[in-house]
Amino acid sequence: MIESIHKYLKVGIVAFMAYPTTMKGEGPVLEMVTKVCADDYFDAIEVTHIADDSVRAKAKAALEQSHIGVYYGAQPRLLTGGLNPNALDENERQKAVDILLNSIDEAEYLGAKGIAFLAGKFIPEKQGEHFDVLLETTRTLCNYAAKKNMSIVLEVFDYDLDKKSLIGPAPIALAFAQEMRKTHNNFGLMVDLSHIPQTYETSRFVLQTLRPYIVHFHIGNAVIKPGAEAFGDTHPRFGFPNSPNDTAEVLEFLRWMKAEGFLDEKNPPVLSFEVKPWGDEEPELVIAGAKRVLNRAWALLDE
Repeated sequence: MIESIHKYLKVGIVAFMAYPTTMKGEGPVLEMVTKVCADDYFDAIEVTHIADDSVRAKAKAALEQSHIGVYYGAQPRLLTGGLNPNALDENERQKAVDILLNSIDEAEYLGAKGIAFLAGKFIPEKQGEHFDVLLETTRTLCNYAAKKNMSIVLEVFDYDLDKKSLIGPAPIALAFAQEMRKTHNNFGLMVDLSHIPQTYETSRFVLQTLRPYIVHFHIGNAVIKPGAEAFGDTHPRFGFPNSPNDTAEVLEFLRWMKAEGFLDEKNPPVLSFEVKPWGDEEPELVIAGAKRVLNRAWALLDE
């Protein structure tokens, strides 16, 4: 494309993944936020829980000053806490609900217009029961968020490889979104390029299947070869050994985003990098590599 990508998409980064020492809300959180906010390549930043009140206040100020779009990912709070929003045990489910409701409050404070989360693990023989419980949880979240004019976004994950999440392959995500939209218009789906190989699907199939419900995008990578280094949903850099995603796959993803009408100059959606340094890799170098991949893919995108 000759025109800037920023005309059609808000390019973002999942900051807590790029700087994984901050994922639990501690460590150099303010430094991470400041670095991303100071980089005008990024139109959006995705943050998560910030444990310290004073650090949270300073991060809020940095976000406001930099005129950047703020988005909140509650996924780390569920994953690191072993919480399951579709647990059949009510006490366990309520623990997840409480964290997610708290996340909505924190997101509002930081200037985000909603939160993203993921479904929990499930027992395949009780898939229907888990599906219904997740509907109950998500409707509770949407009701609460609606009072604040905020939205709830469910990210589509793998179902049998690593996170083993109920949502899940695109047809199940579609069925879930259809049910949610019957009662709540502040619900949507997030699609991540790194998860598409993990669900044995293609960009075309996922984007076409979920088209009416997608409100947010991630691009990243994974290793799906058993026994290989960084196997699983580890979000290594593009082109990592034994991984499926690099420039060609990002280009294919962009082509189907364009074909399905997601490139929108009036209301550009967020497309965020979700890449994580592996081992002793440097975050800044991994981020720079991701930018180069996206720049090249965008340059090759047909007019």
